[in-house]
Amino acid sequence: MINGNQKLGAFIVPTGVGASIGGYAGDSGIWARKLSKKCKLIVNPNVVNAACFSAINENMFYVEGYSLDRFFKGECNLIPSSDNKIGVVFDKSISQRVLNVHINTINAVKTVYGINIIGYEVTEEHVGVDFYIDKSGPSTGDVQNLSTIKKSAENLIKKGAEAIAIVCLFPEDESEDYVNGTGVDPVGGVEAIISHYISKELMVPAAHSPAFENITISTDIVDSKCSAEYITPTFLPCILLGLNIAPKLSKTDGINIKDLDFLVMPYNSLGGIPVLEMQKLNKTVYAIKENKTVLDVTGRNLNINYTEISTYDELINMI
Repeated sequence: MINGNQKLGAFIVPTGVGASIGGYAGDSGIWARKLSKKCKLIVNPNVVNAACFSAINENMFYVEGYSLDRFFKGECNLIPSSDNKIGVVFDKSISQRVLNVHINTINAVKTVYGINIIGYEVTEEHVGVDFYIDKSGPSTGDVQNLSTIKKSAENLIKKGAEAIAIVCLFPEDESEDYVNGTGVDPVGGVEAIISHYISKELMVPAAHSPAFENITISTDIVDSKCSAEYITPTFLPCILLGLNIAPKLSKTDGINIKDLDFLVMPYNSLGGIPVLEMQKLNKTVYAIKENKTVLDVTGRNLNINYTEISTYDELINMI
């Protein structure tokens, strides 16, 4: 618990594993918002990001995956923060017309929400991003030049940035399964690679948003779970809203893993660091049966202690 009597939970939906709830565009956000009314809640960006929308609220801590792993291993604490100074890194590969859309987006977010975006930098070199679905099921990809992102991020931190938003050019992709609400998010895996790298190297909150050269808005009806991504040419707003209140990272001060009361995960993706570290501390892991992924890593397979819950609604009523 924190503040003496307030419960602290963690609500995680891994990125790029085809989660039936949370594997698309903010479709797990409704459950995170409901749960956050009962307790403080740590969320990974995938839970609340929804293109031009975000499910984030002030009772949540927005923490990227690499930093989450460090938190669960006791290597990193979370210092609650608000009004973070944000710097934005743009991939040199992004054309001027697409960049202009994103600059307008920055200005709109600053105007409407008052978020402190201190400026942006374009990388000196092309980043070179590719993505694909691994034969085992999750999405992943390759990034040719991570160091050029780091250099621009370092420049922004020197100018006062406390959190880094990253926008890289992605090749076009039309995944019919994803559009129909049944497939894996094709870009989620490589996005995680990018944000993990910046968090690891610079120890600041970081999040990534893809840019595409085709900025026309589709007029086709798509599945509601991914519809947020089909009504806007930029996905940047959601990560700016999240980074605005992302906790600062510290090795000494702030909220520690010992303060965490429970962890909520999809039913069959329990093999990651958060679950395994919770086991070591004999803390509660809730596996939500209605949320399945392309993985097959259940509590039974791992022979670990966990509590199976049928639905998120049942969990919220129980907490």
